[in-house]
Amino acid sequence: MKTIDTGRKVEDLGISDETIAAIILEARAFDATVDEVDEDEASNDIDDGEVSVLEDQSDNPAEQVLLEGIEGLSMEQQETLVALVWTGRGDFDGDEWEEARKLAADRDNGDVAHYLSGMPMLGDYLEAGAAALGINLADTEAQTMSHPDRRKEF
Repeated sequence: MKTIDTGRKVEDLGISDETIAAIILEARAFDATVDEVDEDEASNDIDDGEVSVLEDQSDNPAEQVLLEGIEGLSMEQQETLVALVWTGRGDFDGDEWEEARKLAADRDNGDVAHYLSGMPMLGDYLEAGAAALGINLADTEAQTMSHPDRRKEF
């Protein structure tokens, strides 16, 4: 777990930098999908150079990995992600972290994974939220990309 200094006091996010970085990378993979071109396509993925993996289909593996990764986290960790997103998109600033965290915990957490995965630019918001708290995830993301087995840690 990463301990940060937001300028006011030391805060424990309750989620590791590696986990946040892995979710950012999975979110960006999912964001790269495009609308399905032809639902009735009868060609073979292998013959088409596997371009259909970039199409947003009901069995989209990028979405499934992202959903499973978020669902596998504790509710506290999911709430932290929600607060990071809200901070990253400008609803709160770094000085309002406690307020964002409390609101995320108080909201109806019915399905955090679908709430977050339905958000365009999720990865960017998470990274910006972490940056607002003084956390630079660039090196962690690079390490996670270099070692794909680390993505399975979240």
